[in-house]
Amino acid sequence: MKLSQQSLSAIEKAIQKAVNKYAGLPEQSIVTDIHLQPNQNSGDLIIFDDEDKELACINIKEWTNDDSDDFYEEMQHILQTLLGKLKEEGTFDRLPIMTPYNFVLVDEDKETVAELLIVDDDTLIVNDDLLKGLDEELDTFLKDLLNN
Repeated sequence: MKLSQQSLSAIEKAIQKAVNKYAGLPEQSIVTDIHLQPNQNSGDLIIFDDEDKELACINIKEWTNDDSDDFYEEMQHILQTLLGKLKEEGTFDRLPIMTPYNFVLVDEDKETVAELLIVDDDTLIVNDDLLKGLDEELDTFLKDLLNN
């Protein structure tokens, strides 16, 4: 699914609105994950914490016309890309949420579909793009090592 730039901006603003609800709280005072729940039927994206407190909600019109079977896989890719961009921009650097915490994609039953981003000072999240070709590189390295 290809979302318009307007929809991508709206999702980004909703994520920023959600995390800004934690601004001004005492440092490292909250233990929570942030859940993102897109709804293919209504077009809503609801963002909430571990206690089901709604942090932000927006409507994405393109989702209401989507009847694909791989909706959550598409949302996972879109949301991971947006969250990665926001992390690079430093949006999550000063949140008073105890690390590590996750941004989690959930379905309409609030069951976890995927972990979108883990925020931790000491952890590097390895994704599929980083792992592409790793098997071949390791095989070549091992072969060269054994031949010498």
